[in-house]
Order: sequence, then C-alpha cells, then structure tokens
Amino acid sequence: MTPPRPPLMPLDDALARLLAQAAPLPGIDTVRTLDADGRVLAQDCISPLHVPPLDNSAMDGYALRRADVAAPGAVLAVTQRIAAGSTGSALQPGTAARIFTGAPVPEGADAIVMQEDCEALADGAVRINAVPAPGQWIRRAGEDIARGAVVLRAGTRLTPAELGLAASIGLHQLAVARRPRMALFSTGDELAMPGEVPPEQMRPGAIYNSNRFFLRAMLQRLGCAVTDLGIVPDRRDATIAALREAAQGHDLIVTSGGVSVGEEDHVKPAVQALGALDLWQIAMKPGKPFAYGRIGAAHFMGLPGNPVSSFMTFAVLVRPFVLRLQGVVDVAPKSIAARAFFTWARADKRREFLRVRRNAEGGLELFANQSSGVLTSAAWGDGVVDNPAGQTIAPGDTVRFIPFADLVA
Repeated sequence: MTPPRPPLMPLDDALARLLAQAAPLPGIDTVRTLDADGRVLAQDCISPLHVPPLDNSAMDGYALRRADVAAPGAVLAVTQRIAAGSTGSALQPGTAARIFTGAPVPEGADAIVMQEDCEALADGAVRINAVPAPGQWIRRAGEDIARGAVVLRAGTRLTPAELGLAASIGLHQLAVARRPRMALFSTGDELAMPGEVPPEQMRPGAIYNSNRFFLRAMLQRLGCAVTDLGIVPDRRDATIAALREAAQGHDLIVTSGGVSVGEEDHVKPAVQALGALDLWQIAMKPGKPFAYGRIGAAHFMGLPGNPVSSFMTFAVLVRPFVLRLQGVVDVAPKSIAARAFFTWARADKRREFLRVRRNAEGGLELFANQSSGVLTSAAWGDGVVDNPAGQTIAPGDTVRFIPFADLVA
C-alpha cells in the first residue's frame, strides 16, 4: 500500500526553516566606498563629524541680523562676500553679507534673505524687501547627521544613496560581508546551450538552458562569486561527481532540475549519498518541488526545472537565504496594495504568484498564460500578485503586488 503523501508545506514555514540554517558567513572584506554598491555592511558606520559641519546658507542671498530689518525696504551696507568653501567675519550691526548656497553663516547673522527678495544698490548697499523669519534659510550644523550618530547599520545592503551618505561623513572605505561563494549547475539530457547548437540542428526533445542564465544573473546581482559548472548529464555518477566538486570551497550549491521523484531525477539520491537532504513539497504555485540539504560545509538548494518555477523559488526562497548569509536581517520582499484589472476565477489550494504588469491607470494586468513553463510571462511582467491559497480575484479587488525589482535586485 502506497503511504499517503505528506501535506504541502506552507511557504512561510519553508522560508523560516531555511533562514534558521542561514548563519552569516565568517569573513569581512574592506573595499573602497566607490566600489561597495550592492555589498552588505559588516560594521556600523558612525559619524565623526556634524553634517553639515557649520550653519550654512540654503539660498543665494544676504545674511543679516533680523533686528536690522524691522520693515520691508531696510537698506544695509554689504561688507563682505561669502562663497561656499570660504568663511566670513563676524557680522556687524547694520550690515549684510552677500552669501551663496552652502557658505557658512557668519557669526551674528540670524537669517538669510534670498536674492529674489533683495535689491542691490549702486553704492554697494542692499535693500531688503521682505522681513525674514527667525533662522530663515539657515541649515544648522548637524541638521542632517550629528557627530557620533550611527549613520548606517551593519546588515545594510548598500545602494547608491548609502554610498553617498557614507562619503558625506568621510568614509573612503567600508567593511563589508565577504561575497558568498556559489556553485551553480543544471541537470538534464534535454538541455543545450545557446551558441553551441544552432536552432536548426536541435535534436527532437531538446531545449535551450534558460535557467542557467537567469539564475547566474540573480546570484551575481546578490553579490555572489559564482562558479558555473554548466550542464550535468542525467546520470547518478555524473551528478555525484558534480556535487562533490561543487561542495569544495563553496558556501551554497544551487541546481535546477532533477529534484522530483522520477527515474531520471538523480539529484536527490546523489545529495543523500554525499550528505543530507530534505525534499519539500511547498504549497506555492509555480514551484512546488524544492530541496534543501548539506554536503560537508556547503548548503544545497535544488530548484525545479520548469523555468518560471525555478525563477520564483529562487526569488522567494534562495534570495532571502543568500542575503541572510551576508548578514541582512530584513530579507522579505515588500508587497504593495494594488488594484486588479483582471479576473482570476480558478482558486488554487496553493499560494499563487501570478505574473502581472502595471498599466497606465496604476492597476495590474494579468499575463494570459500562467503556466510554469512560460518564461515570457516573467519578461513581459514587472512583478507578481502574491495570491493566498483559495482566493479568487475580480476586477477592482485589492491585491498584494511584489515588483520584480524587489525580487531580483
């Protein structure tokens, strides 16, 4: 008698089990701030100075004492000119300083009047045509960053904005998590490589290996150093040999194909021969079969062979795991409430990821064919609807939208 199949594992449970295994990798790299885009901070960045370092002008105009401008039309002698990068002298009563954006505010001045509200006079004086408010157009020292403040936390994945912020406190290099070392290969005798076999010479049943391209690109976007082991034949000995090689000097092995239970699916017994494996049936669509295990010190993740299934399981399971290996704490993609411009009448028992794209009205349109083999849907769309199990969708319903920018960045 065939034993009953275990229930499908909820996706959130699978992710929690994975992240429990994802201890941050040892080792720190020191890189130039200019070269740190996409890397993950290994140490807090603490500011050694105020930003801005001094009170400075937010406008081109005139620095003055408010007490000298009781009413519009006051005339003040202009006694100095202060440009960004220079400093002026203390401002005397009854005088003004011509000042430019970013220039330090002279001692004694308590407001800036923009040049559009002033009239320069022929004798070197200026007429002030507006009464300034206290502190008008003055950016205070430390207004952006105070000395001693933690500007960026360890575990932050650096973007161009963070690089600029680090530079603004004088950091020319940063301590970052080392790059995870990843081994990647595909399994399947049906696979061929573009450029090696022309389309007209493809044998019956053969397909081009698209998974290799997007998986490698996604790993590299996550900051990984990728060793691409290519295509492994559907033989147990070849699979064991590839896994044994991949386990040497790598933190994670990622494969696509061969993790089901067919006679030609050799990944499961090969991993078990070398280490330990959990084969999970996850309640997500596309992407039900998924495997996690260990071979020596290396983690192993086996993805399904269908392209969209492989793409989505990587996005929602592998990506958070790889980020956690680098010390990132918040690894969950952010969903956005959006309005459906489509009907989805076929509620599934699994949590579904429907490929969609935004239209001119800000709503979501559905790709017509949601099959797990139709990679066109991922290229056409700009995100997915994260649809709970058992949920239908009608036009106008509010749904959870996850942009691909958050899943592949």
